[in-house]
Amino acid sequence: MREIFNGILYQLKNGCNWQDLPKDLPPYSTVYWHYKKWRAAGVFEELMSVLFRTCA
Repeated sequence: MREIFNGILYQLKNGCNWQDLPKDLPPYSTVYWHYKKWRAAGVFEELMSVLFRTCA
């Protein structure tokens, strides 16, 4: 799961196509599938909310 999360962070940070993820990460289709699921479930909004509360 950590490598999948690293792939999502890499794509979001660099703005590259999913297909252009480095080869040392899991396959882009796996990373993108988890990203879609987690986005739909509100995981990223919750993560940002927790991080904001922690830093504020």
